[in-house]
Amino acid sequence: MLRLALALALCLFTTLTAAMPAEVARALERAGIPVESVAIFVQPVDTTHPELSYNADRPMNPASVMKLVTAFAVLERLGPGFTWTTRIAIDGPLRDGRLAGNLHLVGGGDPLLDVGRLWRVLARVRAAGITHIDGDIVLDASALRLPAHDAAAFDNRPLRPYNSGPSGLLLNFNTVQLLLTPGKVGELLSVAAVPALDGLTLDNRITAAAGRCVTWFRDLDSSLGWTSEGPVLTLTGTMPADCGAREWAVAPFGSDHFAAALTGWLWKASGGTLAGRVRHGIAPYETTTLFEHTSPSSAEAVREMNKWSSNVIAQQLLATLAMHEPDTPDMLAAGARIATETLTAAGIPTHGLLIDNGSGLSRSAAIRADTLGRLLLTAWQRPWMPEFVSALSLAGIDGTARKRLNGSPANGHAHIKTGTINGVRAMAGYVLDRNGRRHAVVMMVNDTKAPQSEAAQDALIEWVWSGADM
Repeated sequence: MLRLALALALCLFTTLTAAMPAEVARALERAGIPVESVAIFVQPVDTTHPELSYNADRPMNPASVMKLVTAFAVLERLGPGFTWTTRIAIDGPLRDGRLAGNLHLVGGGDPLLDVGRLWRVLARVRAAGITHIDGDIVLDASALRLPAHDAAAFDNRPLRPYNSGPSGLLLNFNTVQLLLTPGKVGELLSVAAVPALDGLTLDNRITAAAGRCVTWFRDLDSSLGWTSEGPVLTLTGTMPADCGAREWAVAPFGSDHFAAALTGWLWKASGGTLAGRVRHGIAPYETTTLFEHTSPSSAEAVREMNKWSSNVIAQQLLATLAMHEPDTPDMLAAGARIATETLTAAGIPTHGLLIDNGSGLSRSAAIRADTLGRLLLTAWQRPWMPEFVSALSLAGIDGTARKRLNGSPANGHAHIKTGTINGVRAMAGYVLDRNGRRHAVVMMVNDTKAPQSEAAQDALIEWVWSGADM
């Protein structure tokens, strides 16, 4: 009788946890998405069993939700206070403002060395008394050993910032912000590049168009060509005139070329002169350190990665996990292995987990909904939990989820990471219900109609917020 009772209880538990809320099922049906393409996991952070588990043991592509794995591994392995160091050194004497040698920028894998921070680095070089460099500015990116990066490999859009690759000396995320200001309909827009890049010419062909400002960037495109005078970035398309000034990001070069072009422009803009050129190389042992630049913390890098879903920061963080393995030829692959080992050591099941670059910009990455659920529940118990949670977008408020749940009573009650690529739409994070109880929530959709699943995902968040019974 006891065995029969246990069996019946197990059967009832399985039935309950497999049921899908009616609101979610209806939204999926309206979108034409079969339930077989969906995985869901929901569990209060203060219990030991899920209240909802649907296809949760099925490995699925999570898109950018994979960044939660990268974030967990970095905070668990390195801690929220970890920092990166960029060393600035010289290899010759300095007299009367003239450096008779080379200036070396030795990268340390800093994922947040943007144009503002690089400007301050070069300002400190000027403050050290260097006005003219007889030799070269040498950029050393050898801190990270990485495979060759093909920015066109994922979707043949190599100039899109989300396709940028990592580097031991990553500068400004390899990205330029184009400030677009429309005038009259039919006329060319005014375009300014921030930051400017040394040697890059802009060929602007974007015109102002009539119509409402909805998806204003839909018709914009860019291409990179080369002439005898150097690289030319051609901008094409139209933008509604009533949009007003907008910013549009491009990544015109790979990390090495971008770093050289940005450093050259900033050095000139700071008033410095250079007899040689900006080039890549490895700093010799016999150099004198002028100073070291310390990055913001790993917690801040995780926040920047997850709030705005930065793929290149995710790859930098994954590679950083392997920096203590000096003989590793591919730090991305080694970082993926270390991340998996970190989850395993934390008691999180990793069956079906496949990490490639840590960003989720992948057709092969996979994870189970219950693995993500356990990751969220485990993170909730860690001392770095506040940094992990605050790095997630607050639905309806900020980050990539700032336009979600508008007008919903659940607005502002969900910290989530979203993910979207063709055929995939996913979200995972924490929802605070109306009774003050917090839940780990995961939903992944792998289907040709996955982009239409946002309403179903929002319905799941609202169902959890309502505290509804099964």
